[in-house]
Amino acid sequence: MPDGFTAEILARAQFAFTVSFHIIFPAFSIGLASFLAVLNAQWLRTADETYRHLFDYWKKIFAVAFGMGVVSGIVMSYQFGTNWSVFSDRTGPVLGPLMAYEVLSAFFLEAGFLGIMLFGREKVGDGLHMFATGMVAFGTLMSATWILSVNSWMHTPAGFGVNDVGQFVPEDWWAVVFNPSFPYRLVHMVLAAYLTTAFVVAGVAGWHFLRGTAGAPTRRMFSMAMWMAVAVTPLQILAGDAHGLNTLQHQPAKVMAMEGHYDSHPDGAPLILFGIPNPAEKRIDYALQIPRLSSLILKHDLNAPLAGLDSIPEADQPPVEIVFFSFRIMITLGFAMLAVGIWGLVQRLRGQLFSDRWLHRVTLVMGPAGFVAVLAGWITTEVGRQPFTVYGLLRTTDSLAPIAAPAVAASLIAFVIVYFFVFGAGTFYILRMMSKPPGTLRLGLNDGPIRSAGVTPAQQTEQKTRLAE
Repeated sequence: MPDGFTAEILARAQFAFTVSFHIIFPAFSIGLASFLAVLNAQWLRTADETYRHLFDYWKKIFAVAFGMGVVSGIVMSYQFGTNWSVFSDRTGPVLGPLMAYEVLSAFFLEAGFLGIMLFGREKVGDGLHMFATGMVAFGTLMSATWILSVNSWMHTPAGFGVNDVGQFVPEDWWAVVFNPSFPYRLVHMVLAAYLTTAFVVAGVAGWHFLRGTAGAPTRRMFSMAMWMAVAVTPLQILAGDAHGLNTLQHQPAKVMAMEGHYDSHPDGAPLILFGIPNPAEKRIDYALQIPRLSSLILKHDLNAPLAGLDSIPEADQPPVEIVFFSFRIMITLGFAMLAVGIWGLVQRLRGQLFSDRWLHRVTLVMGPAGFVAVLAGWITTEVGRQPFTVYGLLRTTDSLAPIAAPAVAASLIAFVIVYFFVFGAGTFYILRMMSKPPGTLRLGLNDGPIRSAGVTPAQQTEQKTRLAE
């Protein structure tokens, strides 16, 4: 093996690769499941077939994304036994039950009602079908809750003891589940999932506007996505700020790396907007910064002192370059989403939401922005935790299984090849579905005839006329 490619580096690269593929699918399916529940409820409430067409359109995309998320998650979990067996042994008494609860209470709920949501409307009736759709949406949120509880415990461990063989054992399950960073991370991730879905929906609508294939369903979903963007992005910025303050309290080294603060600032720290980290010289080269603004954001005081990485032992410092840049990618995309949401609101008030082609071009370009922001945020969080797997208690080096570097390299190459083939094909299939406008997608899921209880034939004809506009 080339110098530097140790078993630890390769195992970390393998897990980073697989989790990066996995996280984009749950991030999409969490938001899309809730979007489907809203669409179905609106159809039942208003009898407007536009909502039904949108529901049938997006449920098929959801089915493929959900399936790829399940497959990528199963593959990822095997690495806990092959590459990270020491970590699994040390943390198993705490994290094992939480992972089991996710399967038993969340995944089974999603999987159990998914078939009814996809195929069952004409068999079980609208009421039970709505209940099943709601349960799928609730299951995705529950799944996120358990997974984030597990991951948050690794960042802010609480409610545990250590037994005679060095294992972490639970002493207070409430403290384990609701560890100090969990509420902030849960809110931040769920809002990120909603924004990811909103910009995918807006991007698909923008595509059809630009191609001239936008009918009433496209206009409806674009309007809903723009409302979500302008309403949720400010909440996400506030949630991110609260999460950052919590991180400063419990993982100060991560915030120092995010801010690029190699040195302590006793009289107020600058906000470094951009620069190039220089780890050899312990400074940020070509820094573009605003004096004292970091102290104002993090301490709400322009003159508040902020410690730097010079106060942290070098062996305990995270890789500054990765954390510094990934954090700025996430923040930049967040404010870009806010700008698009405000742009959409202005055009809505001017009556030009559906005619502004530049807005449609921008939403098409911004369609993948949520995925990139989620990945950048995840990289910031996980790389910023290094060199620990359980922060401050278990080092990454000490979590590795006794495995040789060539074996890890071989499995990593196999993962790369298989993932790009399988998930590349799945992603291409989703894009093909998105390229067709709502109301035209037919993929073999038996939706039955569109019907609306209590709607007269004349009203149905009027609705179909609106859909054909």
